[in-house]
Amino acid sequence: MTPTHRSGPDRRGILRGAVIASGTAALGGALSAVGATNASARTTDTNVSTQAAKPYLYWRGAWGARPPSSPIQVLATPPRYIVVHHTATPNSTDYSLDHALRLSRSIQNHHMDTNGWSDTGQQLTISRGGHVMEGRDRTPESIAAGHHVVGAHVANNNSTCIGIENEGLYTSVGPTGALTDSLVTTLAWLCSAYGLNPHGAILGHRDFNATACPGNVLYSMLPELRDRVARTMRARGIAPAARQEPGEDGPTYPPVPEDEPDHEFYHGPARGPDDFTR
Repeated sequence: MTPTHRSGPDRRGILRGAVIASGTAALGGALSAVGATNASARTTDTNVSTQAAKPYLYWRGAWGARPPSSPIQVLATPPRYIVVHHTATPNSTDYSLDHALRLSRSIQNHHMDTNGWSDTGQQLTISRGGHVMEGRDRTPESIAAGHHVVGAHVANNNSTCIGIENEGLYTSVGPTGALTDSLVTTLAWLCSAYGLNPHGAILGHRDFNATACPGNVLYSMLPELRDRVARTMRARGIAPAARQEPGEDGPTYPPVPEDEPDHEFYHGPARGPDDFTR
């Protein structure tokens, strides 16, 4: 499948032309339909080295996203951390693109209609078939500009964390090879775009909030994933940034509760009193 390019407004130009006041910009959802058409994909344009690390990304138009119910907040500053989640949904054996697109629609419907959020909570989603999809509106072009779309996926830390939802439940089994490979590519892209060190920036949800997310097995894979991301970056001529020690907004490594609500799409605390968006 090859990307489909359409006429119409250039989304990167729209974002770069937006006025960002006091570190945030309220970008409406009127142009949210300007994305990939059904079963089509586009990738973002950053510098040449970062382009080599980017995943094959399906924009919101590919999965029929609804427009956000309120303006999306975009920070002019980049995120400091990349948070790995699992969707807490069944470990499907349907690895097709159609299934992946349906997953994105289901997540958005749950987040908007059940949780009452303005849009999909996470910025990116990866299916068990390895398909990478845009989640919250304005994400790809914000990454290209070095900006941060504020989501709802890690309580009290949404302003500093970009989140990746990985389809499945990984408390006792691991993700598919296709998902893992796409996760490495996506993490390398984000670390390259934002100038992050994989060994300091890539964390699990449980590093910030008391939750089992992203599951014991996937969480235990994070050291290996960080190493793979660093190798991927170097192989593509991208030197990982120097590792920075966590600041006051860094992870607290809370205790993981034994029991959490048993329903799909629940992956632990996603919003807190310190979050200014939903």
